[in-house]
Formats: sequence, structure tokens, C-alpha cells
Amino acid sequence: MARNVPTRNEYRWFCDMPTRWMDNDVYGHVNNVTYYSYFDTVANRYLIELGGLDIHAAPVVGFVVESRCQYHAPVAFPEPLEAGIRVEHLGSRSVTYGIAIFKAGESSASAHGSFVHVFVARETGRAAPVPDDIRAALAAIAVEPDEP
Repeated sequence: MARNVPTRNEYRWFCDMPTRWMDNDVYGHVNNVTYYSYFDTVANRYLIELGGLDIHAAPVVGFVVESRCQYHAPVAFPEPLEAGIRVEHLGSRSVTYGIAIFKAGESSASAHGSFVHVFVARETGRAAPVPDDIRAALAAIAVEPDEP
């Protein structure tokens, strides 16, 4: 079964994602669960750097409620990686990110998936509207529904 492997041009923002020695498993490549850590890192880096999220004091924060990943090519420490992110859906209280992991400089993803944050009030844990600054940052990397 042929799989659609995303390419770099399908993502809106990138950051370096260094591999660590501990990322490799006994088979000599980055373990599958580590990709979810990469996804969490790129989403939160974006929110902090471009959305102004204060992870220690913000009254509203994002909780992960869903994630998935498809693997296309193995990577291993010490290969440098890059993570690409886009917003696939921006709701009033949640966001769905599309995230891909690339070997540095490569155009095809080694892995890709999605990651959903529901925004919640820190004090109550109840769903809350996406804060305005974060919403603006997320809208800046949103893709149209008919885009890849």
C-alpha cells in the first residue's frame, strides 16, 4: 500500500529538533514513542516563541487530548532533525496541529502526524477559549481546508 509522505512545503514553521543518545532504542533508531515528545516540543515552542505562552503563569494552557503518528523512514542519534508545524483546524477552544519530522535539509518527512490541544483554565481544568495572542499566532500557520 503506497503512503502519502508529506513534504517540507506543506508546513508553515520549522525548528531544529536535535536527537539525543537516549532517543535510540535497541534497534539503533529513534524509538516510536520519542516522536510524540518531538511533537509536543515543536507545538509548545511555537506557542511560547510566537504565541507568547507563559508556561509557568498563563491562566489558560493547552492539554493534549489526542495524537497520532505515521512513520516513513528511520532516524537515529546523532542525526540533526527539523520539525515542521501547521494548523489544520482552529476551533474556539482547541487546535489540531499537523506536524512532521524531517532529517535536516531533506524534503520528505521521516514521520508525520497530528496533535490536538484543548485549551483549559489552569485553575479549574475546564475548557476555555483560545487566548487572543495564541489564536493570532495559530491563525498565521493555518492551512486552508483544501490544502494538504
